[in-house]
Amino acid sequence: MDIATIIGLVLGVIVIVGSILMGGMPQMFFDAPSVVVVIIGAIASTFVAFPLGNILKLPKVMMKTIFAKPEPVDAILKQLVSFAEVARRDGILALENHVDDIKDPLLVQGIQMAVDGTDPELIEAIMEADLENMISRHETAKGIFDCLGKYAPAFGMIGTLIGLVTMLGDMSDPSGIGAGMAVALLTTLYGAIIANVIFLPLADKLALRSNEEIVAKTIVIKGVISIQSGDNPRVVEQKLKTFLPPSVRAGGDDELAKAA
Repeated sequence: MDIATIIGLVLGVIVIVGSILMGGMPQMFFDAPSVVVVIIGAIASTFVAFPLGNILKLPKVMMKTIFAKPEPVDAILKQLVSFAEVARRDGILALENHVDDIKDPLLVQGIQMAVDGTDPELIEAIMEADLENMISRHETAKGIFDCLGKYAPAFGMIGTLIGLVTMLGDMSDPSGIGAGMAVALLTTLYGAIIANVIFLPLADKLALRSNEEIVAKTIVIKGVISIQSGDNPRVVEQKLKTFLPPSVRAGGDDELAKAA
């Protein structure tokens, strides 16, 4: 579970709800038609912008963005270095006995192709095509969140304009103008809250998760090619450490040296 995402969402809700409660009249901040205009309107426009299949996957993507915990890249690197040691000591065919212990499907695919003697250029091309497909899927999911974050405030403004037209169309009771204006402004408030507390932050978090996964997959690809080429485990380590941030490299040097 990504604790930072949960903390951010909870704090955002607490700040907004707390501000409303401190105002002393929380009932003024709820209007069902305004909620419908913002949420259903944003979803409707997103349906226009994206294929149905992509939108139906959004709840799963949202859950993965919030709760999934990616495998640390330094752990992936150590595993690849250990595979390089096995391949160097027992031959690359010995890696077939370790396939069942691998969780990453891309790494399994790469090791199997290496064991089968597939040409290194073909292995790299196939694995990079898989990586590009993953990037495309992530970009589409992020695009949906971005659209929801863009359309929600727009429909908030539309709802406000509808409310103002309705209010100005009947000026027979001047005392109701203030209340009517407050209700009209609620849709703008709802749009801003939904966009900036939920959709846009989730889009940014998904982009971060995507970048982390791209680095991990790139390490896997380079590691498999290096192992298949028969590189010394220390060489494999040095090649793959270039993808790690300096703090992680420094902390993992001793353990990686032992694995090599």
